[in-house]
Amino acid sequence: MRVAIIGAGNSGLTSIKCCLDEGLEPTCYERSDDIGGLWRFTAEVESGRASIYESVVTNTSKEMMCYSDFPFPENFPNFLHNSKMLEYYKKYAERFGLLKYIQFQTVVRSVKKHPSFSSTGQWEVTTEKNGKQETTTYDAVMVCSGHHSEPYYPLESFPGINTFQGQYFHSREYKNAKAFKGKRVVIVGMGNSGADIAVELSRTAAQVFLSTRRGSWVMSRVFEQGYPWDICFDTRFQNWLRNTLPTPIVIWLTEKKMNEWFNHANYGLQPQDSTQFKEPLFNDELPSRITCGYVVVKPNVTEFTETSVKFDDGTTEENIDVVIFATGYRFSFPFLDESVIKVENNKTSLYRNIFPENLEKPTLGVIGLVQPLGPIMASSEIQARWVTRVFKGLCTLPPPDVIKKDIEKKREIAIKRFGQRRETTIQLDYIEYLDELTTDIGCKPNILGVFMSDPVLALKLLFGPCTPAQFRLTGPGKWPMAREQIMTTWNRILKPTKTRVVKKQDKGSMSMIFGLCVFALLLAIIMYSN
Repeated sequence: MRVAIIGAGNSGLTSIKCCLDEGLEPTCYERSDDIGGLWRFTAEVESGRASIYESVVTNTSKEMMCYSDFPFPENFPNFLHNSKMLEYYKKYAERFGLLKYIQFQTVVRSVKKHPSFSSTGQWEVTTEKNGKQETTTYDAVMVCSGHHSEPYYPLESFPGINTFQGQYFHSREYKNAKAFKGKRVVIVGMGNSGADIAVELSRTAAQVFLSTRRGSWVMSRVFEQGYPWDICFDTRFQNWLRNTLPTPIVIWLTEKKMNEWFNHANYGLQPQDSTQFKEPLFNDELPSRITCGYVVVKPNVTEFTETSVKFDDGTTEENIDVVIFATGYRFSFPFLDESVIKVENNKTSLYRNIFPENLEKPTLGVIGLVQPLGPIMASSEIQARWVTRVFKGLCTLPPPDVIKKDIEKKREIAIKRFGQRRETTIQLDYIEYLDELTTDIGCKPNILGVFMSDPVLALKLLFGPCTPAQFRLTGPGKWPMAREQIMTTWNRILKPTKTRVVKKQDKGSMSMIFGLCVFALLLAIIMYSN
């Protein structure tokens, strides 16, 4: 079975490997001259592909975001610079022999149903390389083109921008702070990119103003007891609590936790609607730059003049030199006809965020079009493992009416949790989503069953971080090293930071440990009894 894969970034690389694991024949098309996708930094902005700034560091930690059977080197830092990410991808590609399946500098121009699609499910993929086009027939297609290449740039929403005499551009074009020394800069939009750029520019610019319409929770990568935030947040127990407790209690607990570091209202950052939990903003330095006056938080922009910017609280900032629009991205599939996938207002109908709703044959899947409250890499890998098994007929999709109801149900849940804003249309619950897919694959760990045979491991699965290796313990794709990988997680977390050995602290009495184990066992029985 021949499979075309579009893109050789995070999703594309794992899709190649998953095809090989299932005995499929992959051909990957990559428009640039190297792997890495979003994480491959270039000094120039390249058309049609994601672009990052020079200082970008991951927001998820290495133990959570690694591929499930290929851990990061233990000496790598917990949060990784983009150059380290690219190094990891190259190690992964070398380890599993992926490069020979990639055709570089090849652009996919169109993906169309083969004339015999209704019976074969095949696709005609037209590519272009060095000005020469070629059409090839494939049995299936995996779309791994990402969702950070087409900037959302709503200039029409900002009156007067065409009269502004300074420089203005989308954050996609930003690379470093060298050209902004002594400038007065306004950044419109306070997602992760906007905050990162504000902090970086605040060290060289004369003044930075950070404009936000709705505010945001700001989290540090360094969380409880100095551990990475996602190690503490993305556990099965914590996830169960968030999905079980009444919503008002979850909101109260969230606000309380978020304001432990600093009071967001006092810094002008309190979210406008705290009942809807969008992806937090991860920035370890923003509060410090605000309290030192280097970054000034402003409300929504209402108007531009030739040299100034007006805000909806009635204030005006004069003599502005640069405006950077950190207004996010939109996703699209220009090589696909709208009859296959139609995108409206950054929304589309995909079963499990993967398969087009009305596709007669499930032979085209989108990988990586998700924004989980957790690592995207692990999500893409599980998607690819599931999709390749669907292609082979080992996993089957439900009837069309069930698919439609499932999409509508998931959309309602997403709106309730995250709202209807364009930037949250692909947001979802990380553990809940992966458990759904791995249940179909047959590799979701059975916590109760593990308790009976390996209670120590079961405690790690329940209260420890939900690392990708959990989904390699059993079933198709079982990895012999998965248990060891899980049991030694904390060692690898501490390895890159504990470089000066100090006296170990007491770990507590054995009776306390035994009591906790008993409590955990009873809790697990309650959680998984249904």
